[in-house]
Amino acid sequence: MMNLWNSTRRSPTTRASDDVRTDYEVDYDRLLFSTPVRRLADKTQVFPLEKNDGVRTRLTHSNEVSNLARSMGNRLIRLKNDVFGDSEEIRAAAPVILASSGLAHDLGNPPFGHQGEAAIGRWFERHKSLFDEYGLANSQPDKDRFSPVPIAARGDFLKFEGNAQTIRLVGRLQSTSGPHGLNLTAATLAAMMKYTVPSSASRTSSAATKKFGYFTSEVDIFAWVSEETGVTAGTRHPLAWIMEASDDTAYSVLDVEDAMRKRLVSPEDLLAFLRRRFKTGHFSEILEILDQKFASADNDGVSLVRAAEIKASYMRTRLIDFLVKGSTTTYLEDRDAILALTREKPLLESDSPASDLYKALKEFARAHAYVSHPVLRSELEGAVALDKIMSCLWGAITDRERFVDLGSRRRSPHSAYAYALISDSYKWAFENSTPTLNTPVRYLEMQLLTDMVSGMTDSFAMEMAAKLEPAIYA
Repeated sequence: MMNLWNSTRRSPTTRASDDVRTDYEVDYDRLLFSTPVRRLADKTQVFPLEKNDGVRTRLTHSNEVSNLARSMGNRLIRLKNDVFGDSEEIRAAAPVILASSGLAHDLGNPPFGHQGEAAIGRWFERHKSLFDEYGLANSQPDKDRFSPVPIAARGDFLKFEGNAQTIRLVGRLQSTSGPHGLNLTAATLAAMMKYTVPSSASRTSSAATKKFGYFTSEVDIFAWVSEETGVTAGTRHPLAWIMEASDDTAYSVLDVEDAMRKRLVSPEDLLAFLRRRFKTGHFSEILEILDQKFASADNDGVSLVRAAEIKASYMRTRLIDFLVKGSTTTYLEDRDAILALTREKPLLESDSPASDLYKALKEFARAHAYVSHPVLRSELEGAVALDKIMSCLWGAITDRERFVDLGSRRRSPHSAYAYALISDSYKWAFENSTPTLNTPVRYLEMQLLTDMVSGMTDSFAMEMAAKLEPAIYA
């Protein structure tokens, strides 16, 4: 039976009698005070290792997505009181769950943004033999106990996905008082999952299967979420559409604003681009308003730099407003299909003026921000650092005295030193794991590597690469 607002947790919790928070508010608080959220302050949004504090990090981006998601939820409720359901409890819960899902949506992203994901995948692609080969000069009895990584699970590493790592972080690795990570409610976990299939089942046919949402090791978490909420493979919780639209709105507008702050483009450049793209139609009115606002800024007698900041602010406000209104309109138009879990296209990939603007902004950002010289150089440096780190840590993870004893002593000073640099919480999860047919020892070794690398901040990754230089394995 479908219960999309299920507040059940995997482990029972005891709360003080005077704690008047709702279960969903507890979820938000647990996320906000968690270590992965703090790490986002030093993770790339667009510009890696950025020194300008005015340019967004992954943390500022996540806070903005959280705010937009909550605002969209409130807007929908005010436009249609029963948009999510008839009860007052649902109306109170939806904006809080949306704030949580927006805050958490990028927690699993590795350093250097999506290029970090690509770097992890490339490392495993170059070392594909490790899926099948023992690769250690240990005793024959241990070699006989080696099992290759199942074919269906290899995509967990070859197509490493930050969304799946997010579910692993909040549902497994981040400790509270029990074995289920932050022990979030089923509804909050479901709303966080843009993708609801494993790596072996990802398909481009629908939004929920375009990428994968959980690793083989977390199949039990998704099974539980599915049982509790009714969200099944290839479908989405109704709030996940709003969280996605908030993310799409944030990065399509605000990544461009950051490019303006770095003076890679100007507000006038974007206005001219939009004027060429939208000569007539729904967007022409906003272009006229922006023309007037830009002229006002130029006539205010402020410096050119100040005028540019004012124009960027006007641009940001108007564009976000247009995308938010467009997303919520589409949601209301397709509400029945969304609640029935049958919608397939993202809200901002529909036949609508807002979708046209979203596509145009992404095109502008690709041309003027994502492929700029500073971004490409920093991404290259980051990719080189991650490759060094992974090669060295792999040797440290696998070079132990007994293959089946995951915590046994490392066999060389290099291995012992590098293994000591791995987070204690990740090592604890690894050393206390029980191998299964689907997640044999080799899978667990690879997962410790991705846990550690994806949990690094940009600066930490660069520093660790330098620390490990003497211990790099050929």
